[in-house]
Amino acid sequence: MLEAFKRWRRARIITRAALDPAQWQQTLERLPFLRGLSAAERVRLRRVVILFLHQKSIHGAAGLELDAGMRLLIAAQACILILNLDIDYYRGWVEVIVYPDEFVPGGEYTDEDGIVHTEREPRAGEAWLQGPVILSWADVAPSADGVNVVIHEFAHKLDMLNGDANGFPPLHHGMSREAWSQAFSSAYADFCRRVDAGEEEVAIDPYAAESPGEFFAVMSEAFFEMPHAVSGLYPAVYDQLKLFYRQDPAARTDV
Repeated sequence: MLEAFKRWRRARIITRAALDPAQWQQTLERLPFLRGLSAAERVRLRRVVILFLHQKSIHGAAGLELDAGMRLLIAAQACILILNLDIDYYRGWVEVIVYPDEFVPGGEYTDEDGIVHTEREPRAGEAWLQGPVILSWADVAPSADGVNVVIHEFAHKLDMLNGDANGFPPLHHGMSREAWSQAFSSAYADFCRRVDAGEEEVAIDPYAAESPGEFFAVMSEAFFEMPHAVSGLYPAVYDQLKLFYRQDPAARTDV
């Protein structure tokens, strides 16, 4: 009964949504990794985006004023991750905060020795456990280097569904925890070795070597932005991401 009501309510929200067709088409064209979507996938993405915009508050900070097109650009990138999942994967929080440019978080953390540190390093994005996603608008626009701050931070949100972002999100029924662990731990160790050795031919952002949680988020970026780089470098990781996101971005593009 509850599921039937949920479906009815979502259908009602989608039907009543005032999403400008020209603006939606412009959003699809601005994001290269969406161009390979089938007609059915585009329809499904539009529906998820409408639900996302209905549920989440996306607002500017530090004087930034967001218009409908800016919100749509953020929402489309956030929702590609859950295209074949469910909007409930973004449950438990409601706010996306967007700064004009990189921001400096004012948070503190205590290390394992009990020493309190204050963070002062500028960031392009941040995701809080059971809290907001924070983005730099200057970094939201599409780039050609496979880096995508929106996908990165929303991948953290998926990772956080079962606690802190540690690179091990809740897997679907039928997925193997052992296969996931083996694929990611082996690839992470190899990637860290490559970064430490200064291998410049690796196309994936070296920030992935920061931690297993960052590795998952960066690999998620690359999975959608340059899937062939992931499948070529770490095919086992690609296979696990394909199972998790229930998508195969490499099949949508020739290169």
